[in-house]
Amino acid sequence: MNLIAALCLGIGLSAACGFRIFIPPLALSMAAHGGVLQLSSDWQWLGTQNAITTLSIAATVEVFAYFIPWVSNFLDSIEIALAPIAGMFITASTLSMAGDFDPTFLWILTVIAGGATAETVELTTSVTRLTASVTTAGMGAPIVGLVEAISSIVISILAISLPVLSTLLVIFLIIYGIRRIIKFIAKRKRRRKIKDVVD
Repeated sequence: MNLIAALCLGIGLSAACGFRIFIPPLALSMAAHGGVLQLSSDWQWLGTQNAITTLSIAATVEVFAYFIPWVSNFLDSIEIALAPIAGMFITASTLSMAGDFDPTFLWILTVIAGGATAETVELTTSVTRLTASVTTAGMGAPIVGLVEAISSIVISILAISLPVLSTLLVIFLIIYGIRRIIKFIAKRKRRRKIKDVVD
């Protein structure tokens, strides 16, 4: 696999990590186990049956936990920190398929392409879930959770089958996410100013 394809694969899977942390590694693990992707020798363990079983359990627990409003809020606070780590982890594994690179160059790519992508998507989903929880008194959390899980699955499959196309989709998601985060912050600032004036 060439560098561009490996990078696009990593970006796509990292974006999917922003929706659900364990689904993208599971998709990569299953693809490697099925011979669709060839992992480097250092990452062969990710394609083993043990890895698939462990990731399947973790992904299932994560998906269903997000259907419970107060649990989803707790997971959000944790996954904001874990998502970029997962993104860097998965991007490092995909870049290894393109050959050996200078460690500094490799980690710069994993941080920017993997960590930043996953964190941007994670922050966007957190804002969306928070907005849905406030406007629906928590009743919208299961619906948002279902949409996020499906999005993670679809983007993971797309990243593995059509990595370049998935990257274009991710670019759109990042632009949308940044705009949504900026609007959310601006709205909170306006509310604080209004509250200060009233007080």
